[in-house]
Amino acid sequence: MATTSTHAHVSDPRNEHILVYVNGELRPRPEAVVSVFDSGFVLGDGVWEGLRVHRGHPAFLDRHLDRLYEGAAAIALDVGMTRAELTEAVYATLRANDMADGVHVRLMVTRGVKATPYQDPRATIGPATVVIVAEHKEPLPSAATEGITLFTVHVRRGAPDVLDPELNAHSKLNDITACVQAYTAGADEALMLDPNGFVATCNSTHFFVVRHDDAGEPEVWTSGGQYCLGGITRGNVLRVRREAGIAAYERTFSLTDVYGADEAFVTGTFAGLVPVRTVDGRTIGDGRRGPTTEWLQRLYAGLVDRDVTAREARRG
Repeated sequence: MATTSTHAHVSDPRNEHILVYVNGELRPRPEAVVSVFDSGFVLGDGVWEGLRVHRGHPAFLDRHLDRLYEGAAAIALDVGMTRAELTEAVYATLRANDMADGVHVRLMVTRGVKATPYQDPRATIGPATVVIVAEHKEPLPSAATEGITLFTVHVRRGAPDVLDPELNAHSKLNDITACVQAYTAGADEALMLDPNGFVATCNSTHFFVVRHDDAGEPEVWTSGGQYCLGGITRGNVLRVRREAGIAAYERTFSLTDVYGADEAFVTGTFAGLVPVRTVDGRTIGDGRRGPTTEWLQRLYAGLVDRDVTAREARRG
């Protein structure tokens, strides 16, 4: 049975009673609110990260914090907390909710409260707003095996001089518009092209194809990265394929290359690697999870375990 997206999950009643971190306080979910004058609410002015938790530890936390602080610096946003303080806030939220596995964390930082609803950052009158939402949330098991469908939308990924796609910003209207067009067309998620018409990324995940060379060996292709977020899972998949000796290329390719691919998959923090069955109604390969995708799923799971094991050792 098809999933509705890579973020589809089973509802967990425990989430009704979670404690949410809001500016240094842990508040019950109904009381976890921010001002209507907050920069994130008024303008989408902020940066965020999604984290998966395994054995009580956020996987690849250092890389996620790198991206968060780099994004904040790019938009001149003072997070107001050191990396160590923010790390401890994440762990405090997990401890308060007695969470260890099957957990997804949304870490959000906005510029803070405005004196008036206006875009100029100088209208901000307080420190940054920091919110950490940790939920019991597991991807649907069918996502990893049966995969999703994609539809190529007319909404393009922008150039860095319009809205730098490297920014994991709160303003996601470009991706939301793409998502709406995709599901309205009957697909699960959107495949987005760059300004030149080449494959860039998906609305909430990164896109890969698997093609075989003349010798029958698999090659993994993904976009050059100029028009997509610097994905943590994307980078980790490229890392594990290098360790496994699988040829992989960050390159320019078109929809013709996609339609003729032997396999396709998407990557993201929440669901890891998810196979793609069809793109624009064209069946990719035999329409099932391919052997290279399945192998990379196992390699990625091993990398997650290694990262969490190292973090366990550091924290004692």
